[in-house]
Amino acid sequence: MAFGSGAMTNSIEEIGNADCIFIIGSNTTENHPVIALEVKAAVRKKGAKLIVADPRRIELADYADLWLRHKPGTDAALINGMLHAIIANGWQNEDFIKKNTEGFEDIADSLKQYTPETVAEITGVPAGSIVEAARLYAQSPNSTILYAMGITQHATGTNNVLALANLAMAAGQIGKLNAGVNPLRGQNNVQGSCDMGGLPGVYTGYQRVDDEAVRRKFEEAWGVTLSAHPGMTLMEIMKGIEAGKIKALFIMGENPILTDPNASKVMAELSHLELLVVQDIFLTETAELAHVVLPGVSFAEKDGTFTNTERRVQRVRKAIEPVGNARADWEIICDLSTAGVPDAVHRTGENNGGDCGTDTSVWGYSLSQAGRYWPAVALPNAGPPGCSVSA
Repeated sequence: MAFGSGAMTNSIEEIGNADCIFIIGSNTTENHPVIALEVKAAVRKKGAKLIVADPRRIELADYADLWLRHKPGTDAALINGMLHAIIANGWQNEDFIKKNTEGFEDIADSLKQYTPETVAEITGVPAGSIVEAARLYAQSPNSTILYAMGITQHATGTNNVLALANLAMAAGQIGKLNAGVNPLRGQNNVQGSCDMGGLPGVYTGYQRVDDEAVRRKFEEAWGVTLSAHPGMTLMEIMKGIEAGKIKALFIMGENPILTDPNASKVMAELSHLELLVVQDIFLTETAELAHVVLPGVSFAEKDGTFTNTERRVQRVRKAIEPVGNARADWEIICDLSTAGVPDAVHRTGENNGGDCGTDTSVWGYSLSQAGRYWPAVALPNAGPPGCSVSA
């Protein structure tokens, strides 16, 4: 029944207008303080019900109507227990389910084992609290879910997110203002890089590489032959190095020794490479192992856009010229890709997906000072593809 949820379905402003907020896997005040202010405003000013699911007593637990202190790693069981309670008590949104979902009966059947008593044994959360959380979430006029890496960076991370999607759809708490499923992005432009195809299985606009029609469209636009197979994830790459299948690696704006689990193992894996190239603005722990370090530039030294956690595309203008030998990332990549190619021409701002039949780009749209949400709505007389930016 679940849909893929890789971006916020609501704006940040809508969080402050929700009637019920369910937070799981997010220490919101520490990692997303602006969003935490919206949560507090919803509780204080609107009287919103707040459910916090976290093994630790985070700050927002003090504002919560319910603090579900479940055992680490039992997120999916807790969510499925709430969904079981919703169905068992008839709190599901039948109209929404009939109009917008498939396979609800199969989901309901699979949840029979997740009784409040069984889930209480698994999670350590009292059965009554599980049922009450389900009631508040399902019966509030507009309920929203906030989650972050506290539930995604697990072996069961995908299933955790799918369970939340099932919860939202069973209750009909999505597809309307102030209600939805909202992953909170952790760093600058994580959302933007995904939108632009920075994932192993999709092109720009989340168009799948294993879809033949999509692939042909991009092949025609780019004038190249493309692989029908999705690329490797970071963990698969690291395993490939260890197995001797990957001999060289190009890392841009990432420090896996610091961010990946088991730093010693990551260092050992990277040390096996015949060539390691790191492109970054600092000499990171990973860059210190590199055979070649390419100096990139900071946000203040380049023009472009950042897409924040609510999918708002925001224009960034260069404040200073690049310092020293630093260069913009795209310039370095273009030079590397055309090195040794006679008469190669760098083409920027063309054929990145905006003219490949996708309606999910912002090409041809105006970015005001406040930015613009992605996916964008076409402006009248926007003209040909090319990002038109107002002053």
